[in-house]
Amino acid sequence: MTADAPLTIQRIAIFPLPGAVLFPGLHLPLHIFEPRYRAMVQEVLARDRQIGMIQPRQIAGEEDREPPALYDVGCVGKIVDIEALDDGRFNLVLEGLARFRVRRELDVTTPFRQVEAEIETEAEDDSALSSIERASLEREAKRFAERQGYVVDWNAVGQLDDATLVNGIAQVAPFDAAAKQALLETGSIDARAELVVQMMQFFGRFDGDDGRATLQ
Repeated sequence: MTADAPLTIQRIAIFPLPGAVLFPGLHLPLHIFEPRYRAMVQEVLARDRQIGMIQPRQIAGEEDREPPALYDVGCVGKIVDIEALDDGRFNLVLEGLARFRVRRELDVTTPFRQVEAEIETEAEDDSALSSIERASLEREAKRFAERQGYVVDWNAVGQLDDATLVNGIAQVAPFDAAAKQALLETGSIDARAELVVQMMQFFGRFDGDDGRATLQ
């Protein structure tokens, strides 16, 4: 977390899901089928509709640890769309609200895990890039998209605010899970933008068979 960002302390239900990294301002579709997470959805719908997305972390020598260790930083999201299926499963969409840092895991009787977390409120002056930073990011994003063969509406991209653009690339680009976690843990938008550019340059260099970019 950034040192001067306002924080609030909150209890949140968490969904530790490998490879699923949610960023503030972005949407993440989820299919909920395990009984413990069905129970989680039912409870948060009655509470605040908020779920903390966080990645489990493998620690050397503790691969069989249950429940698995967690990364320190995740993103709390709010359920903004939900479909309840006849068999008890859910399709839902989370909208990223803010990053959080785990203070401690709570001793609970629910089948899903809950934590006490510091929820970050992003300061207004931390959400903007300089014109040079913005231009550099868009230039590298275009190169990256061309190398990957992506079709992008660049006029629409140009209308995005800085934070949405940076976080959008961080979430949707096919970087590996560790890279996305590093991006999430990067505090300010300008620092995250710089790291996104570096990752697009790094991950976009090679492709195993045809010389195009490989991202895993």
